[in-house]
Parts: sequence; structure tokens; C-alpha cells
Amino acid sequence: MRDRLRAWLRTRKPASLRTAFALTFAAGAAAVTVLVGFLSYDAAARLVRVDEKSVFSEVVRDLRTQVQEKPFRPSDYVTADPDHDGPRDDLTRPTRTDVQILGAGGRIVDLGRPPLPAGAGERRIATEGDAGRYTQREADVGDDKYHVATVALGGGRGAVQVAQKFSETEDLLAALQQRTALLAAAVIALAGAAGWWLARRITGRLIRLTSVAESVAEHGRLDVPVPVAGRDEVARLGRAFDDMLGRLANSVEDQQRLVQDAGHELRTPLTSLRTNISLLKRFDELPPDARDELLADLAGEARELTDLVNELVGLAAGQRDDDPLCEVRLADVAEKAAASARRRTGREITVRTVRPAEVEGRPAALHRALTNLLENAAKFDAGGTGPIEVRVTGTRIEVLDRGPGIAESDLTRVFDRFYRAPAARGLPGSGLGLAIVRDIATAHGGHAFVSRRPGGGAVLGFTVGRGRSGPSGTETGD
Repeated sequence: MRDRLRAWLRTRKPASLRTAFALTFAAGAAAVTVLVGFLSYDAAARLVRVDEKSVFSEVVRDLRTQVQEKPFRPSDYVTADPDHDGPRDDLTRPTRTDVQILGAGGRIVDLGRPPLPAGAGERRIATEGDAGRYTQREADVGDDKYHVATVALGGGRGAVQVAQKFSETEDLLAALQQRTALLAAAVIALAGAAGWWLARRITGRLIRLTSVAESVAEHGRLDVPVPVAGRDEVARLGRAFDDMLGRLANSVEDQQRLVQDAGHELRTPLTSLRTNISLLKRFDELPPDARDELLADLAGEARELTDLVNELVGLAAGQRDDDPLCEVRLADVAEKAAASARRRTGREITVRTVRPAEVEGRPAALHRALTNLLENAAKFDAGGTGPIEVRVTGTRIEVLDRGPGIAESDLTRVFDRFYRAPAARGLPGSGLGLAIVRDIATAHGGHAFVSRRPGGGAVLGFTVGRGRSGPSGTETGD
């Protein structure tokens, strides 16, 4: 049995959000309606019953006062006075009260309409010597229920019975109860319909957004239109989902371009390696100079291939995202990167902070970007006519060298992946270092820039956050 229940729960189609919302709305309305209806009916019924009982109690009290003030006989109550000012008229005029008269010994002198019950208790009251003694009870008369009170006339002369029918009131309250139940049912039905309509309006965009997400998951297409309308949370979710799809599409496009570019760049060292390896079969036949050249060529190609693979792995793995965001002083990043580059290159590197700034960023990624710029400057400024300079101006970092500079035609492409300027194709490198700089700057809300330095050399750098630069890239020094 338990296995069947689990199987049913697994195969059972889950209730939609629209249905759940409508049922919740209807349940809430039902609870409120039932509570209000019950309290209203209870209060009304209590007021009616208390009022009816108080009226009857007042009639009994008036009758007791009446018989205590004057010694009435049973005959005084038998018929109504023609002028309607007799004692019986005083009882029946203010209320719908039925009267029945008992004589001495408890015998019925005048039947009420309808006849009222006269049992042992009532006959005993009729024989009482004290006027105003009474007994009271509820009795069934035919199909109706009555409040019946019997008041002694005193001296054993008899008693007067007064009765008030309360079954009509109960019938009226039962009808009120039925109408209250019908009204509550109608309110619940209307609340369910209103909840369904409201749920359709609220969940309609969610359902369309879910359909888009399921389509993306099923077909893998990222160029599907996302329904975005309004300014509420659902609209924000739609815009966030649309932005996520756009970023994912760009990421997939970048990956595809990276794979294509990497495949193209890997062919050259691999072809060279394959050619040199084929020459190894005749290694013993080669002269010593040719052997040394072949081994040097193999070592260079292997080193270049290793560098290229390392850069590809770093670029594809997105190492900059492993670092947590924190407050970073760009001047500190520049000092550490400069110290590291001095040890590796042996070049003189100076750091000048024009305006210090703290930014929110990833320290390791920013360090890597600046190190790539410094190694690039050291590679091209091999002559070393002057120190390589690092300048920090607010959220802007610049690296200035006195190398051969960059041709005007290459300024717009130096940050492209695998791009190698014609003058740099004989130098070591993978063509990915500056592309990584650009990606890190973009990830930090900034951009990379390049310009030619007056007097010779180049200026390369990047901004973090909302840094601004001129069309040519930077403010430069001589």
C-alpha cells in the first residue's frame, strides 16, 4: 500500500500555481465569511431570544403585580372588557399573549386559544393562598412550542395562565440561518472565481516565463524572446532572466570563438613540432649545428605551446571569478605587481600614485592584469632606455614604456585574442595576455585602453568601475 502511495505521488501532476492561489484565496474568503456569518447569526439570535424572553418576563411580572394589588376573581379574566380596559386586556394588548383561566381546584374555567396544558404544578398554584405565586415552564402545544407561566390569584380562587409562542421565532431564526449559509456559499463561490481571475492575471506572466525557460532547457536555444512587462517583481524576474540569457549567449559565443581561435593558433606550433619530430628520425645524419638548431627549435616550440595552453586554461577557467570581491587599494596592487615584475624581468619599474583610490574588486585578478601589462612592456622595451612607469590616477592604472610604440593600424586590435602585430610575431608570447587584461577590466566594470606615448613608446592600461578616458585612451606623460 505504501509503495502504491509513493508511486501515485511520483506520477501525480503537481497543482499549478494558479490553482493553488485560487484555492488559497477561496479558502481565506470562506474562513472569513463563515466566521462573520456565524458571529452575526449568533449575535442576532441571542438578541431576539433575549428580547422575547424579557418581554414575556415583563408580562408575568405585570400579572403578578396586578393580582397582588387587587383581589381578582377568575371571572374577571374570562372575557375581555368591552371598553378594552379590563385586566385581561391589560395582558393581551401589549404583546401576542394567550390567556387561559383556572378556577378553584385547578379546573379550567376558560380555555385558551389554543388550550394550554394544566398539569399538577399548575393546579397546585391555583390552590395557593398567596396571590402572585407562580410557576413557569416550556410546553409543546400541538406543533408549536410555548413559554407558559401560571400565576395564583390567591385565596385558593384559581390562577391565570399566560403563554407566548416562541416556535415562530425559532422558525424565523432557522430561515435566517439558512439564508446566511446560502449567502456564505455565494460569497465563497464569488471569492473562488475572483481568486481564479486574479491568479490568472498574476501568474500569466510567470507561466509564459516558465514556458520560455522550459523551451531553453529543452532545445538549448538562447535567442528566444522573453516576455517583459510592468515594473513589479515578475517584471524584474523577466528582465533578469532576459539579461541572463543574453550573458549566457555571449559566453557561448565567446567560448566558440575561443575554441576556433585556439585551434587556429595551436596549428602553427603543432605543425612545427611535427616537422621537427620527423627530422629526429635522421638526427644522427644531421651535422652538429643542425642538431643544435633542431633541439633549440623544439624547446622553443614546446615552451610556446606550454605558454599558450596555460593562457588558454586560465582564460577558459575564468580564474578571476574565484577571487572574492573586497575593497582594494589600486596603489597597493601596483606596488606588488611592480615588485613581482622586477624580479622576473630585472627591469627598473617605478610606481607613481597621482590620486589614490579604493575600489571593489578581486585583488588576484587585478594583480594579474597589471602583471600582464608590465611583462608586455618589458618584452617590447627590451632596449631598456628608461624605467617602465606605472601610474595610478583614481580608478585608472597606466603602464608607460619607451619601446618601439604601436602602429596606428594596430591600436584597435592589440586587446583581441591571439592578435600579434607584424612587428611582434617574432617575439615570444601567445597573444592572450592583453586579451586577459581587457576581460578583467570589463569584469570590474571598466575598460582597457592603449595609445602611443609622445616621445616614443606606448601607454597601455585599464580602468576599474566607471573610469573615463579620452578618445585616444589616456592622459599621458612624457
